[in-house]
Amino acid sequence: MSDIIRFGVSIEQDLLENYDRLIAERGYATRSEALRDLIREALIQQKIEMNSKTPALGSLTLVYDHHASNLLQEMAQIQHNFHELILSVMHLHVNHNDCLEVIALRGIVAEIVALANGLLSLKGIKNGKLFLTLPSSVINKPH
Repeated sequence: MSDIIRFGVSIEQDLLENYDRLIAERGYATRSEALRDLIREALIQQKIEMNSKTPALGSLTLVYDHHASNLLQEMAQIQHNFHELILSVMHLHVNHNDCLEVIALRGIVAEIVALANGLLSLKGIKNGKLFLTLPSSVINKPH
């Protein structure tokens, strides 16, 4: 671990009060812990945005109508086309009409995004979101 550096931050009172509420709601013990997480997240997003060839981890969450015509076949075809990226798939029956699918992913950012876009754009997908992060070996590398 690196040496700890202390530094001062100037901030408006109302912004600090809102920040303190946020970190309390999230269970942080100190402002410093929360600030470190915010900085890490910003650095991860910067690396992802700057280099689409970066190795990444991700999860794609989809909510869809399982009655939609041909949707399951189209989803399966796209997933087979990107099978090397898919670590695991969890399928849940939410109610009579809706299913939730969570797909764990590992691969190059551009390929993960292509898979996600292919699935998210299908007719019958009601909602979805891709979450990307980086393995620690990539986070700690200078860019």
